[in-house]
This record gives sequence, C-alpha cells and structure tokens, in this order.
Amino acid sequence: MPDGLDWAPVRDLARRVRNGERLTLTDDVRALLERTASEVGMSKADTASALASAATAEALVLEFARRIKEGSDRLMDALHRAKRFRLAGDFDRARQELREVLAVEVVPHYREIAEGQLENMADEP
Repeated sequence: MPDGLDWAPVRDLARRVRNGERLTLTDDVRALLERTASEVGMSKADTASALASAATAEALVLEFARRIKEGSDRLMDALHRAKRFRLAGDFDRARQELREVLAVEVVPHYREIAEGQLENMADEP
C-alpha cells in the first residue's frame, strides 16, 4: 500500500462492530474515519452526517470495510482474468476486465491500479 494508506484499524473496528461491540466515538476514532473517508471514496458530507451518532458511525465503519474488501476482491479477480486473456493474446477482453472494474469501483487506490494496468496495455494490439 502507498505511504499513509493503512486500513488495518478500520478493518479491526469493523470486526469488533460485527462481533457486537459498541463503537465509541472518541476523537481518535473520528479522526480515523474522517481520514479514511476519502481513501474509500466517501464524501465529506456523508461522513460528517454519519458521525452524528454512534449507530450511524458503526454503519459507516462497516461500509468502509465493505468497500475495502469488495474493491480488493473485484480488482484482484479482474487482474487475474486480464492476465489470462493477455497470455491468450486476447487484449481486448483483458482491457474490458479493467474497464468493468473502473465502471463500478469507488476506492481511489483500486481505481489507480486498474487505470495503470489499462494504460500498460495501451500499446498492445
């Protein structure tokens, strides 16, 4: 992960919330969620609204964890399929795999990876 991109604390909070632990909105937790919001493609307004109560903040934590996990899974699956298509010489289908990720992905880090891979294929037939 790039410098400054550490999602382990968010994943840990989400795990604890899923296990029934109540979220306490300390200053540190608020700062973590505010910092993570842009990293997972959540608007400042939606984040601020969700931080109005512990219950909505819990939903926010779970949404952040979902975006991180699903985005990672989606990207990794697409990269594997794209590689298979590239090795088979089907560059159009390889590029399509990455375009499909970009059509739905909201996490900027994952989008950058998909865009970079797509760029790397620009010179291929």
